[in-house]
Amino acid sequence: MTNTTTAAALVLEDGRVFRGTAYGAVGQTLGEAVFCTAMTGYQETLTDPSYHRQIVVATAPQIGNTGWNDEDDESQRIWVAGYAVRDPARRHSNWRATGTLPGQLEQQDIVGIAGIDTRAVVRHLRSRGSMKAGIFSGPALAEPAELLARVTGQPSMLGADLAGEVSTDEVYTVEPEGEARFTVVAVDLGIKSNTPRMFAQRGMRVHVVPSSTSLDKILELQPDGAFLSNGPGDPATADTAVALTQGILDQGLPLFGICFGNQILGRALGRGTYKMKFGHRGINIPVVEHETGRISITAQNHGFALEGERGEQFDTPFGKAEVSHVCANDGTVEGVRLVDGRAFSVQYHPEAAAGPHDAAYLFDRFAGLMKGA
Repeated sequence: MTNTTTAAALVLEDGRVFRGTAYGAVGQTLGEAVFCTAMTGYQETLTDPSYHRQIVVATAPQIGNTGWNDEDDESQRIWVAGYAVRDPARRHSNWRATGTLPGQLEQQDIVGIAGIDTRAVVRHLRSRGSMKAGIFSGPALAEPAELLARVTGQPSMLGADLAGEVSTDEVYTVEPEGEARFTVVAVDLGIKSNTPRMFAQRGMRVHVVPSSTSLDKILELQPDGAFLSNGPGDPATADTAVALTQGILDQGLPLFGICFGNQILGRALGRGTYKMKFGHRGINIPVVEHETGRISITAQNHGFALEGERGEQFDTPFGKAEVSHVCANDGTVEGVRLVDGRAFSVQYHPEAAAGPHDAAYLFDRFAGLMKGA
């Protein structure tokens, strides 16, 4: 639980130190410091596998006021490396709550820090960029030079191959609601629980397979379409997933990708990727669809992006492709597609929980592709 008597420190790679009190488990954790601008949905954020090996700084000033429940997890566990908040709620109040946020952090051994000026941390990360960090509390505290050495000695997120660490070990199936219309194979690169539910609501039977699954194994499941999920790490390391995606495109299967899956499809089409200064993480990010001019407010969580410009068309071994979506804030590529329509992907999360739901129509678009295949 929050312990106002146990000192804690958030130490950044450039030597900046923020001192507060222990929140959740006491000890040491290392990761990349990033910030999330969502005002709600901390449970979904903490259990999103895309946050693996990241210390999340909450920009919302008060965290924990709705407690923790048994329904909103996006995976089987908390994946963040650590959590930093300003003002932890002293009491939680929600009719669905079954426990508290700090209690869950402690139970799952997630080291956090409370009582720091998170506005100052965010301003620092926006100007300097996401960077290596560590949270230290209780016996893990030491002299600043020692703590900084621990922080800088950890591996960088650039070049990190993490999808295999969060993927399922075995195939599992999510049955459709009502009559089965289509069969989808979802490659789990860090899939969120709400994604198969969104497919199931549209009559799709979903076989979720490990990230290491071969094309032959996928074809044995006789899918009507394939899906590439969100996930953590540097997409430049995901050569196996890129080769699998190229094999799926060769087969002519309708293909849909989200977030990490967007970067994988982009790489399969010949595009490069790069690490962003501080990424997009939140549930309030505007995206423009080039073809229609439609603007969606979206949920996002990514620190890498595809190279390209709005509306840019380019040749691929699978036909002409284009940059289909961009971020209205900074022009970052937010989607690519084959011009013939049989494969498309977006950088944001149309399955978003806790919202927004502006982009849920993309699941219907995917259903339309399979219907016309």
